[in-house]
Amino acid sequence: MAKSKKPQQDEQAYDDESTPLDLTPNRDLKAERAEKAGYGDGEKPPTIRDHEKRWYVVHCYSGHENKVKQAIFQRIQTMNMKDLIFDVLIPTAEEIEVKDGKQKKVEKRVFPGYILVEMKMNEDSWYVVRNTSGVTGFVGMGDDPTPLEDEEVRKIMQRMENVQPIVRVNFKLGDKVRIINGPFNDIHGVVFEIQPDKNKVRVMVNFFGRDTPVDVDFLEVEKL
Repeated sequence: MAKSKKPQQDEQAYDDESTPLDLTPNRDLKAERAEKAGYGDGEKPPTIRDHEKRWYVVHCYSGHENKVKQAIFQRIQTMNMKDLIFDVLIPTAEEIEVKDGKQKKVEKRVFPGYILVEMKMNEDSWYVVRNTSGVTGFVGMGDDPTPLEDEEVRKIMQRMENVQPIVRVNFKLGDKVRIINGPFNDIHGVVFEIQPDKNKVRVMVNFFGRDTPVDVDFLEVEKL
């Protein structure tokens, strides 16, 4: 993925969902552009006029992806851009976090600070998206946003539709752990191997003075 231009403002001020974005409806596109009489950050509108729907990558303040998505949809309505801007997507994937024998399902953003916008690119549609509160720019070369290739979009969609969530554990190879369930309950050992495809961890324990590997579920160990 190409890098976007560095934001001109301090992103730390926008790093959580508690900071409100300005979602005030606009009068219309011409009125807003007349008031601003410019494009901000020294950018120019794109020279391309793409008559096909394409997916573009838009950089926004991390933690504000949902608010930016809501703001773009509102501007689509208030500025009558339904024929040019069609959809906004926040790529996410389901993960299972395992910690101290407990698991929690969480939805993680695949690309924090980025959203995807399906649109027909021209000067007007570019302006509406680019000047949405929280947006810092399009990803692309120079002043022309670069659309994603069909294969890139397919891979992102496929990742989002993956029914097998990613499992994240809070221990790593070499960590000391305690088995908290099953026939080896309350035995201490060292993580020897992690098997995420099986949701199991191989722990090296000591039985009668000999190191012995045992396989237990992720939920049956806690990190010491």
